[in-house]
Amino acid sequence: MRNALVTGGSGGIGQAICIKLASSGFHVLVHYNRNEAGAEETLKTIEEAGGSAEITGFDIGSKKEINDFYESFKKDHPGEYIDVLVNNAGKSADNLMIFMSDEEWESVIDINLNGFFYLTKALLKDMIVKKYGRIINVVSLSGIKGLPGQTNYSAAKAGVIAATKALAQEVGKKHVTVNAVAPGYIKTKMTENLDESQLKKFIPLNRFGLPDEVAEVVEFLASDRSSYITGEVISVNGGIYT
Repeated sequence: MRNALVTGGSGGIGQAICIKLASSGFHVLVHYNRNEAGAEETLKTIEEAGGSAEITGFDIGSKKEINDFYESFKKDHPGEYIDVLVNNAGKSADNLMIFMSDEEWESVIDINLNGFFYLTKALLKDMIVKKYGRIINVVSLSGIKGLPGQTNYSAAKAGVIAATKALAQEVGKKHVTVNAVAPGYIKTKMTENLDESQLKKFIPLNRFGLPDEVAEVVEFLASDRSSYITGEVISVNGGIYT
Protein backbone atom coordinates (compact mmCIF):
# COMPACT_ATOMS: atom_id res chain seq x y z
CA MET A 1 0.00 0.00 0.00
CA ARG A 2 1.27 3.47 -0.88
CA ASN A 3 1.79 5.91 1.98
CA ALA A 4 0.71 9.55 1.97
CA LEU A 5 1.58 12.06 4.67
CA VAL A 6 -0.75 15.06 4.96
CA THR A 7 0.41 17.77 7.34
CA GLY A 8 -2.30 19.70 9.10
CA GLY A 9 -4.75 16.86 8.57
CA SER A 10 -6.80 17.64 11.67
CA GLY A 11 -9.38 19.89 10.07
CA GLY A 12 -10.60 21.96 7.12
CA ILE A 13 -8.76 21.44 3.86
CA GLY A 14 -6.30 18.96 5.41
CA GLN A 15 -9.07 16.70 6.66
CA ALA A 16 -10.74 16.68 3.24
CA ILE A 17 -7.44 15.78 1.60
CA CYS A 18 -6.82 12.91 4.03
CA ILE A 19 -10.28 11.47 3.43
CA LYS A 20 -9.96 11.79 -0.34
CA LEU A 21 -6.54 10.13 -0.49
CA ALA A 22 -7.70 7.29 1.77
CA SER A 23 -10.69 6.69 -0.52
CA SER A 24 -8.21 6.38 -3.40
CA GLY A 25 -6.34 3.56 -1.68
CA PHE A 26 -3.55 5.36 0.16
CA HIS A 27 -2.53 4.59 3.72
CA VAL A 28 -2.76 8.11 5.10
CA LEU A 29 -0.64 9.55 7.88
CA VAL A 30 -2.81 12.25 9.41
CA HIS A 31 -0.50 14.85 10.91
CA TYR A 32 -1.40 17.28 13.67
CA ASN A 33 0.50 19.58 15.98
CA ARG A 34 -1.94 20.73 18.67
CA ASN A 35 -5.33 19.51 17.45
CA GLU A 36 -5.14 15.81 18.29
CA ALA A 37 -8.93 15.59 18.63
CA GLY A 38 -9.33 16.81 15.06
CA ALA A 39 -6.82 14.24 13.82
CA GLU A 40 -8.69 11.49 15.67
CA GLU A 41 -11.91 12.66 14.01
CA THR A 42 -10.25 12.45 10.59
CA LEU A 43 -8.94 8.97 11.39
CA LYS A 44 -12.38 7.79 12.54
CA THR A 45 -14.03 9.07 9.35
CA ILE A 46 -11.47 7.25 7.20
CA GLU A 47 -11.73 3.97 9.08
CA GLU A 48 -15.53 4.02 9.11
CA ALA A 49 -15.40 4.29 5.31
CA GLY A 50 -13.07 1.28 5.12
CA GLY A 51 -9.87 3.25 4.56
CA SER A 52 -6.44 2.88 6.12
CA ALA A 53 -4.82 5.61 8.23
CA GLU A 54 -2.93 6.50 11.38
CA ILE A 55 -2.29 9.77 13.19
CA THR A 56 1.08 11.33 13.94
CA GLY A 57 1.91 14.44 15.93
CA PHE A 58 4.96 16.64 15.62
CA ASP A 59 5.98 20.28 15.29
CA ILE A 60 6.40 21.05 11.61
CA GLY A 61 8.90 23.78 12.49
CA SER A 62 11.24 21.42 14.38
CA LYS A 63 13.93 19.56 12.44
CA LYS A 64 14.44 17.18 15.35
CA GLU A 65 10.78 16.25 15.68
CA ILE A 66 10.53 15.73 11.92
CA ASN A 67 13.55 13.45 11.86
CA ASP A 68 12.30 11.54 14.91
CA PHE A 69 8.95 11.07 13.19
CA TYR A 70 10.45 9.63 10.02
CA GLU A 71 12.80 7.30 11.89
CA SER A 72 9.81 6.02 13.85
CA PHE A 73 7.79 5.57 10.67
CA LYS A 74 10.50 3.48 9.01
CA LYS A 75 10.83 1.35 12.15
CA ASP A 76 7.08 0.70 12.21
CA HIS A 77 6.83 0.20 8.42
CA PRO A 78 9.96 -1.76 7.43
CA GLY A 79 10.79 -1.61 3.75
CA GLU A 80 8.28 1.16 3.07
CA TYR A 81 8.60 4.87 2.47
CA ILE A 82 6.30 7.87 2.16
CA ASP A 83 5.82 8.35 -1.56
CA VAL A 84 3.25 11.16 -1.37
CA LEU A 85 3.81 14.26 0.74
CA VAL A 86 1.15 16.94 1.04
CA ASN A 87 2.58 20.03 2.73
CA ASN A 88 -0.69 21.49 3.95
CA ALA A 89 0.03 22.68 7.51
CA GLY A 90 0.20 26.43 7.82
CA LYS A 91 -0.11 29.41 10.09
CA SER A 92 -1.26 32.98 9.64
CA ALA A 93 -0.76 36.00 11.89
CA ASP A 94 -2.27 38.90 9.99
CA ASN A 95 -1.24 42.48 10.61
CA LEU A 96 -0.17 45.53 8.68
CA MET A 97 3.60 45.48 8.30
CA ILE A 98 4.00 48.76 10.19
CA PHE A 99 2.43 47.08 13.23
CA MET A 100 3.73 43.54 12.67
CA SER A 101 5.87 42.11 15.47
CA ASP A 102 9.03 40.13 14.87
CA GLU A 103 7.28 37.08 16.33
CA GLU A 104 4.37 37.41 13.89
CA TRP A 105 6.81 37.54 10.99
CA GLU A 106 9.15 34.79 12.18
CA SER A 107 6.50 32.29 13.30
CA VAL A 108 4.65 32.46 9.97
CA ILE A 109 7.86 32.09 7.95
CA ASP A 110 9.01 29.26 10.22
CA ILE A 111 5.87 27.14 9.88
CA ASN A 112 4.96 27.82 6.26
CA LEU A 113 8.37 28.09 4.59
CA ASN A 114 10.98 26.53 6.87
CA GLY A 115 8.61 23.68 7.76
CA PHE A 116 8.18 22.91 4.06
CA PHE A 117 11.97 22.73 3.68
CA TYR A 118 12.68 20.57 6.74
CA LEU A 119 9.99 17.98 6.05
CA THR A 120 10.40 17.78 2.29
CA LYS A 121 14.16 17.35 2.62
CA ALA A 122 13.71 14.57 5.18
CA LEU A 123 11.43 12.55 2.88
CA LEU A 124 13.02 13.42 -0.46
CA LYS A 125 15.99 11.04 -0.30
CA ASP A 126 13.81 7.92 -0.25
CA MET A 127 11.70 9.25 -3.12
CA ILE A 128 14.84 9.77 -5.20
CA VAL A 129 16.27 6.35 -4.32
CA LYS A 130 12.96 4.65 -5.13
CA LYS A 131 12.62 6.81 -8.27
CA TYR A 132 9.05 7.77 -7.49
CA GLY A 133 7.37 10.48 -5.48
CA ARG A 134 4.65 13.09 -5.38
CA ILE A 135 5.12 16.36 -3.49
CA ILE A 136 2.09 18.64 -3.33
CA ASN A 137 2.34 22.00 -1.61
CA VAL A 138 -0.84 23.74 -0.50
CA VAL A 139 -0.08 27.41 -0.96
CA SER A 140 -2.53 30.31 -1.26
CA LEU A 141 -4.01 33.04 -3.39
CA SER A 142 -2.05 35.28 -1.02
CA GLY A 143 1.23 33.85 -2.31
CA ILE A 144 0.29 34.62 -5.93
CA LYS A 145 -1.49 37.96 -5.65
CA GLY A 146 -0.28 39.26 -2.31
CA LEU A 147 -2.91 40.46 0.16
CA PRO A 148 -2.73 43.52 2.43
CA GLY A 149 -2.27 42.61 6.07
CA GLN A 150 -0.49 39.41 5.06
CA THR A 151 3.04 40.42 4.11
CA ASN A 152 4.37 37.57 6.25
CA TYR A 153 1.94 34.94 4.91
CA SER A 154 2.25 36.19 1.32
CA ALA A 155 6.05 36.08 1.54
CA ALA A 156 6.04 32.55 2.97
CA LYS A 157 3.60 31.13 0.42
CA ALA A 158 5.31 32.91 -2.47
CA GLY A 159 8.56 31.34 -1.26
CA VAL A 160 7.00 27.87 -1.35
CA ILE A 161 5.70 28.53 -4.87
CA ALA A 162 9.19 29.47 -6.08
CA ALA A 163 10.68 26.46 -4.28
CA THR A 164 8.07 24.22 -5.94
CA LYS A 165 9.20 25.34 -9.39
CA ALA A 166 12.90 24.98 -8.54
CA LEU A 167 12.64 21.58 -6.85
CA ALA A 168 10.55 20.20 -9.71
CA GLN A 169 13.51 20.81 -12.02
CA GLU A 170 15.94 19.16 -9.60
CA VAL A 171 14.10 15.86 -9.17
CA GLY A 172 12.10 15.38 -12.36
CA LYS A 173 14.55 12.85 -13.82
CA LYS A 174 13.98 10.69 -10.74
CA HIS A 175 10.22 10.56 -11.49
CA VAL A 176 9.41 12.80 -8.53
CA THR A 177 6.87 15.50 -9.34
CA VAL A 178 6.46 18.70 -7.35
CA ASN A 179 3.35 20.83 -7.70
CA ALA A 180 1.35 23.37 -5.73
CA VAL A 181 -2.35 23.98 -5.18
CA ALA A 182 -3.41 27.54 -4.38
CA PRO A 183 -6.84 27.82 -2.74
CA GLY A 184 -8.73 31.08 -2.65
CA TYR A 185 -11.56 31.62 -0.18
CA ILE A 186 -12.54 28.16 1.09
CA LYS A 187 -15.21 27.46 3.71
CA THR A 188 -13.12 26.49 6.75
CA LYS A 189 -12.63 27.73 10.30
CA MET A 190 -9.95 30.07 8.95
CA THR A 191 -12.54 31.94 6.87
CA GLU A 192 -15.64 31.64 9.06
CA ASN A 193 -15.21 35.18 10.39
CA LEU A 194 -15.03 36.68 6.89
CA ASP A 195 -18.07 38.33 5.34
CA GLU A 196 -18.84 35.91 2.52
CA SER A 197 -21.82 37.95 1.30
CA GLN A 198 -19.49 40.85 0.53
CA LEU A 199 -16.38 38.97 -0.60
CA LYS A 200 -18.22 36.70 -3.03
CA LYS A 201 -19.04 39.79 -5.11
CA PHE A 202 -15.39 39.79 -6.19
CA ILE A 203 -15.40 36.07 -7.09
CA PRO A 204 -16.58 35.27 -10.64
CA LEU A 205 -18.23 32.03 -9.46
CA ASN A 206 -19.99 34.07 -6.74
CA ARG A 207 -19.27 31.79 -3.78
CA PHE A 208 -16.60 30.45 -1.45
CA GLY A 209 -15.10 27.09 -2.35
CA LEU A 210 -15.38 23.83 -0.41
CA PRO A 211 -12.52 21.80 1.09
CA ASP A 212 -13.53 18.82 -1.07
CA GLU A 213 -12.91 20.89 -4.20
CA VAL A 214 -9.31 21.45 -3.14
CA ALA A 215 -8.94 17.79 -2.16
CA GLU A 216 -9.99 16.66 -5.64
CA VAL A 217 -7.08 18.55 -7.21
CA VAL A 218 -4.61 17.25 -4.62
CA GLU A 219 -5.74 13.66 -5.20
CA PHE A 220 -5.23 14.08 -8.95
CA LEU A 221 -1.70 15.41 -8.43
CA ALA A 222 -0.96 12.51 -6.06
CA SER A 223 -2.05 9.95 -8.64
CA ASP A 224 -0.35 8.45 -11.67
CA ARG A 225 -2.81 10.38 -13.83
CA SER A 226 -0.69 13.49 -13.27
CA SER A 227 2.63 11.89 -14.21
CA TYR A 228 3.47 14.52 -16.86
CA ILE A 229 2.67 17.55 -14.68
CA THR A 230 5.35 19.12 -12.52
CA GLY A 231 6.40 22.58 -11.39
CA GLU A 232 2.84 23.85 -11.71
CA VAL A 233 0.62 25.96 -9.46
CA ILE A 234 -3.08 25.14 -9.82
CA SER A 235 -5.45 27.75 -8.44
CA VAL A 236 -8.74 26.73 -6.84
CA ASN A 237 -10.21 30.16 -6.30
CA GLY A 238 -13.43 30.55 -8.28
CA GLY A 239 -11.68 32.84 -10.75
CA ILE A 240 -10.95 35.64 -8.28
CA TYR A 241 -7.40 36.00 -9.60
CA THR A 242 -6.25 34.41 -12.85
